[in-house]
Amino acid sequence: MLGANCFFAFLLFSAASPALAQESAQSPAASGEKAPDDQLHMQTGRIGLVIHGGAGTIERSKMTPQRERQYRSGLERALAAGYEILKQGGSSLDATEAAVRVLEDDPHFNAGKGSVFTSVGTNEMDAAIMDGKTLSAGAVASLKHVKNPISLARLVMQKSGHVMMDGEGAEAFARENGVELVDQKYFFTQERWDALQKIQAAEKHRTGAAGKRILITDEDRHGTVGAVALDKNGNLAAATSTGGTTNKRPGRVGDSPVVGAGTYANNATCAVSATGDGEYFIRATAGHDVSALMEYRGMPLKEGAQTALEKVAKLGGTGGLIAIDREGNMTLPFNTSGMYRGYVGLNGKFIVEIYQ
Repeated sequence: MLGANCFFAFLLFSAASPALAQESAQSPAASGEKAPDDQLHMQTGRIGLVIHGGAGTIERSKMTPQRERQYRSGLERALAAGYEILKQGGSSLDATEAAVRVLEDDPHFNAGKGSVFTSVGTNEMDAAIMDGKTLSAGAVASLKHVKNPISLARLVMQKSGHVMMDGEGAEAFARENGVELVDQKYFFTQERWDALQKIQAAEKHRTGAAGKRILITDEDRHGTVGAVALDKNGNLAAATSTGGTTNKRPGRVGDSPVVGAGTYANNATCAVSATGDGEYFIRATAGHDVSALMEYRGMPLKEGAQTALEKVAKLGGTGGLIAIDREGNMTLPFNTSGMYRGYVGLNGKFIVEIYQ
């Protein structure tokens, strides 16, 4: 997961109130980037979906127009997939899985097809999904051949009798259940391979051939995708998927598949998906902390999410999270310069944001 940049996308659909109509008029649809999108509220909202594509050091000055269009397009497709399900009365579980699958299939995001490489040049993916109604959860880790890890995580939740499975055992379970498996070469992208070479060269030599320091960006190192949703029946769900961190040791598992860290949902409170420096989100039990602060201390969603993220920061971690509560309120704090994110606003209008 990333530091101060959280790639985030947020989907919302509900009856409009005057206050919301005023907020919509000030949205990035009209003014480009909207700074206070961690303050969005939808107290009368019936359905909502938030998605993120990772966070980190994302600066407008270093983003080409073509690349920005590609990121925005990917986020919009994910929003469309999840929104259509919610609009038709589908479940929050279906919506979050569908949105995350789209991002897993997009090589621009670090999950599924776009997963980064380990130190030995392999791809290992993690994912988790959680049902806020029952507190059931499914998680998978260290996958090497599963095309869509989030769908296997859901099968683990619904059919295995377990919460988490990893490695060869998880992939054997995938084969038993007809999950699509692919060769490792499916996950190869030149950009991720180049990032591995850059990081390994930086660690070995510290400087480039010309004596210039090799710059390593958050985008070179890690990333995550995720979604949280509220459906018409008031049920919450969260889903998160990642390719991990570039140059990680084989077998390293981050916070994405750890229930209560990078993924958490509880109908009594909220649904959370995080992105950033995974080890710190695990140590801070960030996802569950948001819920616990709401349930036991009566904090509103925004305050609970910010408090949990500050706990991560005090440990030394950067990143962000997206969250939605049972009333439809949403928040998306992050402590990086950007996060890929988006949502569907009033009247079904898609709004996607990248920068702080």
